[in-house]
Amino acid sequence: MTHGHDAGAGATRVPPVPPVPPIPPTQRSEPRPGRQRALLAAVLAAVVALSVAIYVGVAADDGTRGRASGPAGRQAPPGAAAPASTGAWVGAWSASPAAAEPGTAAKGLAGRSVRNVVHAGVGGTSARVTLSNLYGTTPLTITHATLALADSGGGAAVADGTLRRLTFSGAARVVVPAGGQVLSDAVRLRVPYGSDVLVTTYSPSPSGPVTYHPHARQTSYLATGDRTEDTTGAGYTPTPYWRYLSALDLFSNEAEGTVVVLGDSITDGATSTPDTNRRWTDVLAARLRTAVEQGRDVPRYSVVNQGISGNRVLTGGQAGGRGGPADNPSGLDRFDRDVLGRTNVRAVVIDLGVNDILRSSALADPDAILDGLRALVARAHARGLKVTGATLMPFGGHRGYSDAREAVRQRINAEIRAGRVFDAVADFDKALRDPYDPRRLRADYDCGDHLHPSDQGYARMAQAVDLDDLKGAAPARL
Repeated sequence: MTHGHDAGAGATRVPPVPPVPPIPPTQRSEPRPGRQRALLAAVLAAVVALSVAIYVGVAADDGTRGRASGPAGRQAPPGAAAPASTGAWVGAWSASPAAAEPGTAAKGLAGRSVRNVVHAGVGGTSARVTLSNLYGTTPLTITHATLALADSGGGAAVADGTLRRLTFSGAARVVVPAGGQVLSDAVRLRVPYGSDVLVTTYSPSPSGPVTYHPHARQTSYLATGDRTEDTTGAGYTPTPYWRYLSALDLFSNEAEGTVVVLGDSITDGATSTPDTNRRWTDVLAARLRTAVEQGRDVPRYSVVNQGISGNRVLTGGQAGGRGGPADNPSGLDRFDRDVLGRTNVRAVVIDLGVNDILRSSALADPDAILDGLRALVARAHARGLKVTGATLMPFGGHRGYSDAREAVRQRINAEIRAGRVFDAVADFDKALRDPYDPRRLRADYDCGDHLHPSDQGYARMAQAVDLDDLKGAAPARL
């Protein structure tokens, strides 16, 4: 403290503290040597007991008990503990519930284990999952669920020492209401970036239809009976779908937020090589990670994929007469759940509109599509989120092509490029079109159907996103 200076105008002067008088020698209490030794022994015993308690508590926590999690504002279950490392909850993987699985309305997958395989787009130290019964018309009862890292040999086998039991508000059993979803408690498990994660659920009772994502481009597994803790993978058979699972979140010190990408089959990764994670969103996540490692001033974000094949901005699929929602809900219908409802969202990328052009029985109205896209942007802005939008790629040579539909695409792209739709633009059209015939994809970027990219084309899409455009928040309203 500096003495002798005025504290300044308006400051309250603190009176000096009077000195404490010394204790007279006759009042001092000098502990005897025996009491000193006893006091020291008691202190040492307390320290040892505390250390043992901490060690036993950590050693006993193998990740099978529930951890603090759940929607914002929900109290953690008794005994819950936050992960030891600093960081934030972010989306490591996600897939939109897309439809009711055909043939599952009566019984669902009663008596079977579902082992979903998903790819972690970021690393973390704790994990939690979201299970969806969006298309179920009856409650889904899960009596046993686990999470693990996949064995390096692939298949349904579990990597040694990584199996964790999942709980929900502290209980192993959970009932997911018809049309609803649940978030698990967190389990401690170090999940490296790029690893495959196995999420296994078992339901003993009928419940249907099954909520699924049909175009996973990832092999998952099914087994008869409760094999949720089977580490060998024996008894599991391959399946091309993701079922029930809609999100994997990680507590991570590698990312501080999540980029959510809303799109159709092109974002879903249709025609990309299965089990290789070559969707354009996978490549975008890798680009962000590499840029951060190189010290570039880019956001430390993970990327999650909310693509549904066949998706449109304005129109959803037909309801199946089950009393549940329509299959393939429109971008407008699902935006709040699939985008705003994702974990720690910081930025949004939208690539929708091609199916509105190709799947309309009459010629699509470009102004209606543009208004729909602007409505999505307005919802994001209401949450303070900046939106990058993609131009619509060419589809010349596709069976749905016509000159009139091409004119609609060009009109929409002109508005997007002019900055009258999104905050920033990823010009996928310019990046992938054939320079000698701009109505078509460049041959090496075309998977062969003249609509969906090849693996090389998906990689080129990711390169067309300016990472700096993901910075910041929505522009302030004037």
